[in-house]
Amino acid sequence: MQGVLVTAFEGPDALVVRELPEPEAQKGQVLIDVEWAGVVFPDILQTRGEYQTRPELPFAPGWEVSGTVRTDGGGFRAGDRVAALPVTGGFARTAAVDASMVFPLPDNVDTRRGAALPLNYLTAHFALIHRGALRPGEIVLVHGAAGGVGSAACQLAAAYGAHVIAVVSTDEKAELARSMGAHEVVRVDGFLDAVRTFTDGRGVDLVVDPVGGDRFLDSLRALRHGGGRLLVLGFAGRGIPTVSVNRLLMTNTSVLGVGMDEYWRQEPEAARAQWRELWPLLKSGRLNPPISAVFPLEQASAALRHLDERKALGRTLLRIGA
Repeated sequence: MQGVLVTAFEGPDALVVRELPEPEAQKGQVLIDVEWAGVVFPDILQTRGEYQTRPELPFAPGWEVSGTVRTDGGGFRAGDRVAALPVTGGFARTAAVDASMVFPLPDNVDTRRGAALPLNYLTAHFALIHRGALRPGEIVLVHGAAGGVGSAACQLAAAYGAHVIAVVSTDEKAELARSMGAHEVVRVDGFLDAVRTFTDGRGVDLVVDPVGGDRFLDSLRALRHGGGRLLVLGFAGRGIPTVSVNRLLMTNTSVLGVGMDEYWRQEPEAARAQWRELWPLLKSGRLNPPISAVFPLEQASAALRHLDERKALGRTLLRIGA
């Protein structure tokens, strides 16, 4: 089968397309004929050897996929349409995935959009509901609101009854954030003053931050005193910030880590439980990831560069077997 390999930790340009042996489903796994693969920031980190877990070279990258189940197993029947999180191995014609990381797709969700759902929406769900304890009517500030996790967080927070303020850098990204449910849109430069204006100086209840870097301190300042929470999802801005905990003490605010892969390792059935919680929103069409760029499998390097250079609005996909 055709697939993509990381042969050196030298970034997206080190990817090569080769003929690979087809995987065999081990006990507890589901064999999937892959139609689409999502391109996500952890894929880029893995090509550089910068992710928390570092597979041995060579390996096939690919965190999330969609397609059809080839043979009965893991609670699925041959022909079932699914999305899945293989974590590695998704950039290939066939993937063997642990059954706990395979999710059925509603009839109204095609496999193209299905490939853009699992990682970002499950991450946003875990962040907002499980870590952030979001309540209807709260004000949520979302950084990177036109990216994969950010756009999912905007849409999901709005679906759960929050008032969403999106932080973006361009007019195009502002338009996308509004289409994903953001009620207000502010620019990165000066976002703190804009938030204070929108909230009459009170601040926001929740900050969703997949970016980190130099905006972190102003995100802390944007929290309302007496219960504001800042959710740390990642460091797309490449800088890992630090926090002076005396500020948290003086303002009664919190900084909360959101580590999906560690959570799923500790709680293997948690991802399926989350998917069941999201099912009504998926079935109703309220969760609809924006897809802005599609590349063939042979151009996997270009797809990762597209995301790495921050050219993506919404999601980037690889077309594999569709």
